[in-house]
Amino acid sequence: MSHQPSPDLVEPRHQPPSYETDEPVRYVTDGPVAWVIMNRPRFNNAQNSQMTYALDAAFRRAVDDDAIRVIVLKGEGKHFSAGHDIGTPGRDLHSRFDRALLLPDHTNKPAAELLYTREHEVYLGMCRRWRDIPKPTIAMVQGACVAGGLMLAWVCDLIIASDDAFFQDPVGRMGIPGVEYFAHGFELPPRIAKEFILLGERMPAQRAYDFGMVNRLVPRDQLEGEVKAVAAELASRPRLGNWLTKQALNHVEDLRGKRTATDAHFHMHHFAHAQNDLTSTNSLGGLDAKSMAQANKSQAGEQ
Repeated sequence: MSHQPSPDLVEPRHQPPSYETDEPVRYVTDGPVAWVIMNRPRFNNAQNSQMTYALDAAFRRAVDDDAIRVIVLKGEGKHFSAGHDIGTPGRDLHSRFDRALLLPDHTNKPAAELLYTREHEVYLGMCRRWRDIPKPTIAMVQGACVAGGLMLAWVCDLIIASDDAFFQDPVGRMGIPGVEYFAHGFELPPRIAKEFILLGERMPAQRAYDFGMVNRLVPRDQLEGEVKAVAAELASRPRLGNWLTKQALNHVEDLRGKRTATDAHFHMHHFAHAQNDLTSTNSLGGLDAKSMAQANKSQAGEQ
């Protein structure tokens, strides 16, 4: 019996996405601090391309403004981010945007090349670009930080979380070895990283803090105040010193193999997508947003 390849990776959908907002990211300044705010609370800040390119534009705006010394990334609403958009009306896998990197357009590519090309730009490429922002960045995390949400938090220099936050990468359920920006083994001890991916369970903020993945943990009603205090302190430090410190420690991570590890994993990730497309109904192992949400809630014991 032959398997038909997924239409997601062969023929572009002709129905355009239906965006619930024209402003998926808000940009607010408070003195020397820029607040980059993911603004899809209706969908728990799921990241479609509309949001991803808006994030890139907001980060560029903050970098270009010499008055800005620190950047805070936050999510509007109950959750920081539920991850990549795999099921809202605004899912825009086949939409063309003005690309940020010197990579080809994905929308005219066949089969697995489509997803491989797109994710080189919007996931691996943009995460590396944001990690190297020359100003200190803080992720303010509340509620869920799931899958693609991890990537956004991990590229920031500091993670300050509410004590009710949780972290999770459940894509192993799809037969995929972790999200595209594979920082798991650098954020967590190797055996814990294996547990995190293989079981895909929620990691409470306290446990993430204990492993050093989170810098500070506070009650939710104190979260914004704590972030503001840390941002103000960072803004008071010499601008070049902050940048040089980032470069030095990012360089240490790369000497430990972070870049080569993420390169190797990216290809494994896309081999998994291609395998799924050949053996199931889509590149996600036959799952979608609804089935993933149900499975995750069942695993967490939620009704």
